[in-house]
Amino acid sequence: MGGCCSKEEVKPGGLQCTEEEEDFFDGKEGEDGARVRLKGSCTFASMYTQQGWKGVNQDAMTMWEDFAGEKDTIFCGVFDGHGPFGHKVAGHVRDTLPMRLSSEFMSSQFFDHGNNDSNLNKNNVNGDDSDDSDHFHDVSDDSQHCFSAWKAIIVKAFEEMDKELSQQASIDCICSGTTAVSIVKQMEHLIIANLGDSRAVLCTRDNENQPVAVQLTVDLKPNVPSEAERIKSCKGRVFALEEEPDVHRLWLPDEDSPGLAMARAFGDFCLKDFGLISTPQVSYRKLSEKDEFVVLATDGVWDVLSNEEVVKIVSSVSKRYDAAKQLVDRAVRAWRFKHPTSKVDDCAVICLFLNLLPTSTMPTIEARRSSRKSREPSFSDSFKTARSGEVSDLDDESTAGSREVWTALEGVSRVNSLLKLPRFAGVLSWRKRSVKVEEDEMPASPKI
Repeated sequence: MGGCCSKEEVKPGGLQCTEEEEDFFDGKEGEDGARVRLKGSCTFASMYTQQGWKGVNQDAMTMWEDFAGEKDTIFCGVFDGHGPFGHKVAGHVRDTLPMRLSSEFMSSQFFDHGNNDSNLNKNNVNGDDSDDSDHFHDVSDDSQHCFSAWKAIIVKAFEEMDKELSQQASIDCICSGTTAVSIVKQMEHLIIANLGDSRAVLCTRDNENQPVAVQLTVDLKPNVPSEAERIKSCKGRVFALEEEPDVHRLWLPDEDSPGLAMARAFGDFCLKDFGLISTPQVSYRKLSEKDEFVVLATDGVWDVLSNEEVVKIVSSVSKRYDAAKQLVDRAVRAWRFKHPTSKVDDCAVICLFLNLLPTSTMPTIEARRSSRKSREPSFSDSFKTARSGEVSDLDDESTAGSREVWTALEGVSRVNSLLKLPRFAGVLSWRKRSVKVEEDEMPASPKI
């Protein structure tokens, strides 16, 4: 891991890194003044990614402090690339999408920047579930307008990001793409945006003070009823192969390709006319004192660990800065234990801790070093076998059918895109069409 923090330059309100954590950091500053982290850990977050056994690591992640120039505002995002150039797509989206969101937010006329109370803080968000992309949790009526403004910003940024990818000459996105699951935390407000089958899960406490997993996103697989309906209306096809009956894929109308295992993604322009979209599902949650942390992770984690197992693992770590790495280690063990003949998938994790103790009460470096000698929870203590079809207890009943934990077949290496490349004889690429439309709209040059 390479890492991210500078002792010489710590902004007011920023969190100091401990001596142990400095080795993880290699930070930079965004154009909006935000501190950008691509890996590592700090006192309120832990980030880690590990390459699987399928080739180059196609997962990417980032975290921005003081996002959009706002103190107490954090952006986190995890991206899972797929296809021949998925690692390039994921890296490009990781580096570009947060700035697009930040720019849209800072230019918005709705928000009074520099005054936290005038942003989401002065309102609560609520609304009905008539739009399946809006999910609200335990909030009042008077700020749906504010949430709608946030949603409009996020949707616009995602769709413009996808359009920009279609015009990227340096990255072939015809059959390559990436998922994206991201959150914006502003004080007690949490905005979640999901594109694809990575996942966000919240740990909260019940009345007995026991940790409870709350899934914040829906895994947008092609067989989710609303997604399948859209795909079929666009002449795309959804079915699973005999050798992997639990993995439904998106296929071209007349070609058994590319077999994409998600219904929404950046890139993959060969499928954009056949039901694949880049519009994220956006939802909101007002945080309470019982909410402890959020885990963002790619499907390499969720394919082998349930929401409850992930929450239990992170809750039991003795060192918060090591939480993401321990979670990835457990996921890798689970892959080897459950599917010894399958290739381990790439894994990327961000753990964002919400109720952080003041810096003065954090363990000292000496205490942390001595704690290494203490016994950490064993794998058998924290791990229970996740079964296919296991459903988490979530707030939104409308998503219950789409939260199965996928179980790999013995000897089968599940990939997000099978990519038997077709001969696109009758298909004009998205990029070429976009360029052609722009050329047609340009005024003709005057003849001299």
